[in-house]
Amino acid sequence: MTSGRMRILLILLLVFIGLGSFIYTQYLVSRLRNKERMSVELWAKAIEYNGTPQNVDTRNELKNMANDIESQPGIPEVKKKHWVQELQRAEVDLANAALDFVASELIIKNRFEIPSIVTDSTRSILYSRNIKKSRLNQSLVDKLAKINNPIKIVVGTGSKSQKQYVYYGESATVKLLRYLPYLQFGLLAIFLGLAYYSWSGVKKTEQSNLWVGMAREAAHQLGTPISSLLGWIALLKESDDINTQNIVHELEQDVERLQDVADRFNKIGSEPELRVQRISSILNEVIVYMERRMPQLGKNVQIRKNLEYDVKANINKDLFQWAIENLIKNALDAIDVNQKGAYISVKTYRNEDDLIIDIEDSGKGIEKKYQKEIFKPGFSTKKRGWGLGLSLTKRIVEEYHNGKLIVAHSSPGKGTTFRITLKMNNDRSKA
Repeated sequence: MTSGRMRILLILLLVFIGLGSFIYTQYLVSRLRNKERMSVELWAKAIEYNGTPQNVDTRNELKNMANDIESQPGIPEVKKKHWVQELQRAEVDLANAALDFVASELIIKNRFEIPSIVTDSTRSILYSRNIKKSRLNQSLVDKLAKINNPIKIVVGTGSKSQKQYVYYGESATVKLLRYLPYLQFGLLAIFLGLAYYSWSGVKKTEQSNLWVGMAREAAHQLGTPISSLLGWIALLKESDDINTQNIVHELEQDVERLQDVADRFNKIGSEPELRVQRISSILNEVIVYMERRMPQLGKNVQIRKNLEYDVKANINKDLFQWAIENLIKNALDAIDVNQKGAYISVKTYRNEDDLIIDIEDSGKGIEKKYQKEIFKPGFSTKKRGWGLGLSLTKRIVEEYHNGKLIVAHSSPGKGTTFRITLKMNNDRSKA
């Protein structure tokens, strides 16, 4: 599975979990809001009930009995007073029965903690609960009205009745549940991001180990034929024939080059030794080597160079020359055999403390959609390419030399410029 598909699957999973959590949370919020409204309605009914006179007939009878006792002669005043007090206490108990119930059972023991306000028909605040007095104002009433529809109650009877309205908000539990899906979504995003990062790290490590294994195996496989070739060259050197000696000289240089290649492969995966070196001399060696091999490739290409002489950087010569070779070979592959005026330009210049190396070609260019893909292992626009050259080059520049390799600019049919950026070393006491 490609990293792109893996990323899409992770995003879809995140969206699915987030939507599921959001829908379920909204369901819970809806149920809790219904229960809270029932609680507020009960409280409102209790206010309505408490504001309406209760047991009117019985209380009137008790008052009449008290009046009758007080008007009866022959009853000692002490007894009259005692009986009247008892009747009055009974009447008061009947009047306050609902108030005691509301106060003790609904208000004092209320655990909903829902902010509520009671107003009259003009929206003047009469009293409230679970709200600080400093917050009581008309804007708060308007805010609560937007959250929930007010509950209408009628206090009193007959001509003394009055319409009142109960405005209420949401409890802390409901508010918390509303934000819960976003919190979950954020945590899931972090978790999946860490999981994907870890997976990418493991994959990158596996690829790196594969690179190292392949490189060292290649170096090992090259070792035997190189040793054999050196032996044959030693025998050919004994010949007195001038042509043979010329051929032996060329063979010896090619075998030395093969030995350098083997050494390069053997250094992959190890910490390279960097030394302060002059960049121009390193680039010149590569350019001379490539110019000598150009006719064998059937390419009529001019290599232009514009190199600053006294510019130095921390370099591992073998690995860095390998990277430059790969970029020049890539430029040669991009140039058509029959193209007239074909060229490759190697230029160095300073940008503050940075050393810039531009390798430009007049080849076919790279489409914009491929300009980031070309550095990935296995990606190649060539029919026979393995897609390893630019990936290896980027690794040499960025991981081993702490530099940067990018496609500075490219356009189909107009060529490409690869740019290497390195930190300069201005220590003149070193070579």
